[in-house]
Amino acid sequence: MRPGPIVGGAVNPYVRRREAQRHAREHGVPYEPPVDHPLLRDALAETLGVIIYQDQVLQVCQALAGFTAGQAEALRRAMSRRRSRELMENFWEDFLKGARTHGVSDATARKVFEQVVAFSEFGFPKSHAAAFGLLAYQSAWLRHHHPVEYYVALFNNQPMGFYSLDALGRDAARHGVEIRLPHINQSDVYCTVEDGTLRIGLGFIRECGWDVAEDVVAERERNGRYRSLADLVRRAPPKLSRDAIENLVWVGGCDTFGLTRRELLWQVGLWLPPKTERSDRGRVRRQLELPLTHPYEHLRFGDIATDERLVAEYEVLGFAASGHPFSLLRDALPPGVVRSDRLDALEHGAAIEIAGLVVARQRPETARGYVFVLLEDEAGMMNAIVRPNVYDRDRVAIRGEPFLWILGTLAKDDGTLNIIAEEIRALRLRRIGGSADRRSAAPPTPSAPSATRSPYAFLKNLRRNAPGARSWG
Repeated sequence: MRPGPIVGGAVNPYVRRREAQRHAREHGVPYEPPVDHPLLRDALAETLGVIIYQDQVLQVCQALAGFTAGQAEALRRAMSRRRSRELMENFWEDFLKGARTHGVSDATARKVFEQVVAFSEFGFPKSHAAAFGLLAYQSAWLRHHHPVEYYVALFNNQPMGFYSLDALGRDAARHGVEIRLPHINQSDVYCTVEDGTLRIGLGFIRECGWDVAEDVVAERERNGRYRSLADLVRRAPPKLSRDAIENLVWVGGCDTFGLTRRELLWQVGLWLPPKTERSDRGRVRRQLELPLTHPYEHLRFGDIATDERLVAEYEVLGFAASGHPFSLLRDALPPGVVRSDRLDALEHGAAIEIAGLVVARQRPETARGYVFVLLEDEAGMMNAIVRPNVYDRDRVAIRGEPFLWILGTLAKDDGTLNIIAEEIRALRLRRIGGSADRRSAAPPTPSAPSATRSPYAFLKNLRRNAPGARSWG
């Protein structure tokens, strides 16, 4: 629902009347929606007596106040201009005069005119709403019947829409779509469908870029798969910088070479000069073009830890394809925090604590100072409603922190769950045994990454690399 109907007070009446209409149909009785005046019945019959479409504004003015086609067109033009509310107020005298002529009381005329003026806040014509409805249906159909292709298309057409790639990736996972990290011998430039999964393209790697990724793929198609890191360094286009190669290694793009990521990063230093020796952003080879070996090429190193992998994905790709950070932080969260998939089992009005990654912040001008914060944990999304006084007090955390802890009250309404926030803070982890922040992981084996070493260090790194939330208002 757009701001016009919201400000005009159409949302709640329309929802209640739809429910009443449904109940009437279930019992086989007719339903006649109420209207502010009988003259409005024909114009608003389709929308149960409330103004939903911009087109109805003109019909209402003609039916109730006797506006001519010219007056109605002038009103329509006023609605589409800046300062439209002030411009539309200029029509009040004519509207009131016409309404009185039709036997409409001044109170009813004022009530209806306020609804009309509200559409200057932004209302949709019926054709626009129908197009949006069709698009929503088509998107839902594609996600249900062709989910992999649907998410591949979304990934390849960013930036767009309400959600970040980070949120879209986990939504894909919740709908059974596996996301595979970039692969030097499997990835194309853009995301592709691969054996029923979504394979991330090489062009998504930071410091690589679409044109360089195209050259890397073209070389692979001409002369075959890359056989080792040294082979990649010899054959790849010079514009593939050392930074891009290191980023590719960090997110597992070279795991196919049979070495740990630390061993691969070591080899990058063998084949390419230090960054301080570079004269430009291109890659300057230290090794000759001949397929020679290096005496220190086969030194062994353990793999990077699980938390390092997740942080690397945020830093290199801008999103985490392997999972949600809370899957590694859950045991260190404050003990009272409730996971999103457990909210439905709680009673309406229950006092609860939630925590999550901020996906979006909204402060619509039409919400009278209320702020809406969308959080995500490893199980799904949660919507927090922040009253103006809470926002004023906790504004720094709300606007600046990527991970939030919220204390509030659960509001349940016909299957819809919201948290009415009472207190909002930056997420703080609890101490585990008093020494969790000083623990170190056991030495990793060369074949497998270690577990998270310290949740505190992990959260600190996440804060530096977390994806930016979408913010409006």
